[in-house]
Amino acid sequence: MADLHIQINRDKGGSKGGLAGQIAAELRESIRGGRLTPGTRLPATRDLAADLQVSRGVVVEAYEQLVAEGFLVSKVGVGTRVTPKAAARPASRPKTSARHRPAGSDASASGPYYGHRPTSPDLGHFPRERWLASVRHVLATVPSEALDYGDPGGVPELREELAGYLRRVRAADVRPEHLVIVGGVAQGLSLVLHVLGRRRPLRLAVEDPTSNRQVPLLRRAGARLVPVPVDEEGLDVGRLGGDAALVTPAHQYPTGVVLSPPRRAALMEWAYAGDRAILEDDYDAEFRFDRDPVGCLQGLAPDRVILSGSVSKSLAPGLRLGWVAAPPDLAEAVRRARGELDLGSPVIDQYALAHFLRTGGYDKHLRRMRREYRRRRDALVGALAEELPDVRVKGIEAGLHVYLELPDGWDELRAAHAAKLAGLSVEPVGPMRGAPGPPAVVAGFARLPAHKAFEAVRGLKVRMSGQNVD
Repeated sequence: MADLHIQINRDKGGSKGGLAGQIAAELRESIRGGRLTPGTRLPATRDLAADLQVSRGVVVEAYEQLVAEGFLVSKVGVGTRVTPKAAARPASRPKTSARHRPAGSDASASGPYYGHRPTSPDLGHFPRERWLASVRHVLATVPSEALDYGDPGGVPELREELAGYLRRVRAADVRPEHLVIVGGVAQGLSLVLHVLGRRRPLRLAVEDPTSNRQVPLLRRAGARLVPVPVDEEGLDVGRLGGDAALVTPAHQYPTGVVLSPPRRAALMEWAYAGDRAILEDDYDAEFRFDRDPVGCLQGLAPDRVILSGSVSKSLAPGLRLGWVAAPPDLAEAVRRARGELDLGSPVIDQYALAHFLRTGGYDKHLRRMRREYRRRRDALVGALAEELPDVRVKGIEAGLHVYLELPDGWDELRAAHAAKLAGLSVEPVGPMRGAPGPPAVVAGFARLPAHKAFEAVRGLKVRMSGQNVD
């Protein structure tokens, strides 16, 4: 039975077709795109309604619409399946080989894939009511002048709240005036690299393996990448080269290891010895399950470390709200660059996040999601241990993803494809690794309900063993 990944926008519930129309559209595109193959059995209407948190009647209406259109067939006692003769839309052939296709790209799409990835949070748990309360508060209280062009560095109220939060939660050493609000970590890194590379091309040391999605962004920003291996203690500082380094020390992506205390100290020595900068991507540090997360590197050396973070993992990527904390001179240069780029981030959303932080809504949401994500991770890891014991789970108990070393003979791309068919969010680690190692994939668990973990892992097992799955 297929585990469906359907996204619905409840704000559009009153549009044509309502929620049922959105569900039908998602299923229709999944069938056309080949993600739901002919004969695939769909979940029972009651089960899908529970997963999507809608009434059963909404799902019944969506199924009935697709049965009427010929995409689905439904029989009493057999269930609802994709029509056996349903034809998938022909996929355009990429010019590059599958081995060199960027990790995470959608094989059925001709252009970039911008959607769900292993590090995506469960957007169904976005705190809509509390966020709406914050937006309403903003619209009712902020003066009209606040909606004019403002400081490209960000709304002062948000910088004040974020500075307090980062000091309290991440042990950062940051002042509000040294924070710049940006449209997510991606934009923050681009701006920082733009500023650092103004005098000459910047040689940037990057962890290997790293996020293959980030590599094009870094290169487009003008950086010349210098891969540095990662082991069980994190970045191998002894092999560092370059003018600056980009690291994920609290929870390395994708391996999930933490930069060890000796390596942290060595990294700081490297930075000071050569007048170098450290770019710290603090992408999911709030989600540490076995203990409190380690403090950020920026708190150790605020004059050398540029800290980037966002609410993309904690709340929703679509908010496009992030921050850069930098030494005073660099923070001012990044602020000017932000003003030259697009004049700043949306003001209402900034005020709303400030209110959300100030009233405790953000902390409450994090506590809730920390419990839920730990439950989902435990379920996935337990299912893997039972069904696929030769798949090794690596990294600490944290974040929204696990790093899986695959058994000898398994191919990353084939395993990732099989996992997706089984309902898992998986990407191959990709070809950037400089040294040969075991094949590995990154698997997300944030959107995998705990009760679905065993079924998904068993589906992966069956597909990788070459058996046919109904």
